[in-house]
This record gives sequence, structure tokens and C-alpha cells, in this order.
Amino acid sequence: MDFIPDMSGALYAPEFRALIVADLHLEKGTSLARRGVHLPPYDTRQSLMELRAAIEGARPERLIFLGDSFHDGGARERIDADDLSSLRAITAGVETVWISGNHDPAPPMDVGGIVVDEMALGPVTLRHEPRTLLDDETEIAGHLHPAAAVHARGHRIRCRCFIADGRRMILPAFGSYTGALSVRSPAFERLFGDYHVWMIGGKAIHRFPKRQVR
Repeated sequence: MDFIPDMSGALYAPEFRALIVADLHLEKGTSLARRGVHLPPYDTRQSLMELRAAIEGARPERLIFLGDSFHDGGARERIDADDLSSLRAITAGVETVWISGNHDPAPPMDVGGIVVDEMALGPVTLRHEPRTLLDDETEIAGHLHPAAAVHARGHRIRCRCFIADGRRMILPAFGSYTGALSVRSPAFERLFGDYHVWMIGGKAIHRFPKRQVR
């Protein structure tokens, strides 16, 4: 199976006409505001704009969210009416699957699509959190929000990234207010031996082997 990483952070599976997206964390901004951290409350709108652009570019028949699409259990109630309408328009235009995550174990049922715990795409299991793999198992997951850094021309460059070896891929977080965790952290070291990263630069996606990642 071939997978094509997109500049948006989505992943396209042409064999299945499927666009895969991880960790939107919709309404994280309003969640932070309730705790006294006030940021411009437009993260959901921006994430949906970028999602629409990715869909227009790939023209998938299926849209698959890898979990943590909503930042918490109250996110659905906090979404602005216009943003909710935009989300429903997206899911009305393409077959949509919501995989449950640790932030949204029960995604809302009134935004279109179906909800599952995990699913198969050919021989690959799609789930939110990466797991210990069985001998013949492969997976695509989210949850960890990978980022990588390299040194180039005397500068350290750090970007969101896809990380993968022959059996597992973890997607970058798609959401506007999501943080990112270094692929050199123990959370990734326990999952990967040798690997490559696909770093999302300003104009292109750049592939680096583990030995070049800092």
C-alpha cells in the first residue's frame, strides 16, 4: 500500500481514496479560556479551513479521523454555530469515520459519519494510540503529535512530521493549537527502532533518516 503525506498533516491512501487526519482537538481554544489561558478563539475555524483545503486537494471518497478530533467532552456544545455548520457540510460531502480517542472517547453523533474504536484499511489497522504490535500487524496512529529537528546550514529547523518504519506510522497533529513532541523522546523510542521522518516544511515535505534527526 502507498500512502502520500500532505503538507496539511493529513495522509492520503490512494488505493482506498481515503484521507486520514489525526488530532484536530477542536475547541481546544475555548477549553484553555475556561482555565484562564486566553488565545484567539478561532482554532476550530482555522482547522476546518485547512481540512477543507486538504479535502479539495485529495478529493477522497472517505475521510477518517484518528481520534482526539474534539478536545474534550464539552467541545461539541462550545462550537460556534457557523463552525458546526462547516463541519457538517464537510461530513455530508464525504463518507466519514470518527475513531475514538483519549480526549473524545465518545465523539458526538450529530456531526455526520460513524464512530468506531479502530478500523482496518486493507492490512493496516487505524487507531488513535499506538500499541504493541502483533507479529503480522501494521498500524497507523496519532496521539503523540510528532515533531522532528535537523541541523541545516548552521541552523536548527524543527517541524511537525510523520514518523514511520516498516510496520507503523504516526501522523502529526492537525489541529491549530496542538503542541508537538520530539521524536527523540522516550515515547517514540519505545515504539520505533530505525525510522524515517517526513518533516512538513514551508514549501515541501522533507524526508530524513533517524541518524539525521536531532
